[in-house]
Amino acid sequence: MTPRETITVERMGGSAAALAEDAFGLVYADVFAEPPYNETADDVAATFRHFRCQTRKPTFRAALAHTQDGEPVGMAYGYPVEPDTRWWDELTEPVPEDMRREDGHRTFGLMELAVRGPWRGQGVARRLHESLLDGIKAERVLLNVHPDSQAASAAYRAWGYRKIGEARPWQGPDLYDVMLLDLRT
Repeated sequence: MTPRETITVERMGGSAAALAEDAFGLVYADVFAEPPYNETADDVAATFRHFRCQTRKPTFRAALAHTQDGEPVGMAYGYPVEPDTRWWDELTEPVPEDMRREDGHRTFGLMELAVRGPWRGQGVARRLHESLLDGIKAERVLLNVHPDSQAASAAYRAWGYRKIGEARPWQGPDLYDVMLLDLRT
């Protein structure tokens, strides 16, 4: 990588993301092997079994960042939160009923956003985030972030997200911060 290397961000739907699964997987495995996540190859394999199901959702959208020669450097993906979501049930403290109301359009769930180490600090994450959310009709965006991932938490706050609670969305000891971005403001 060179400091002035051109990075392209490509937005895609589910079928294109499914075809680019190896690129998404490479970014994910590289980033989430680092602390505080410390994910193993088995963890990555489990995530990408789920990824295959997610890409089949008609509302799935993704963004992939890559160098001029095609090397994947970052990725983001998500889809609108469905009315029967368990996301709100995983919070350690309940939120008001109006906040947890979902209709399949109101809230976009940002499932993953990650940039590989050598390309951090160059605005790639912001570009992925903007590309992913460009044109969505949702009122808000919801995500979970590990509180020890200080750079990610700081970026989300700088982009307008606010912490609304904590959750344990996966088996394990770690609590994650649940953050919300209001798109109507």
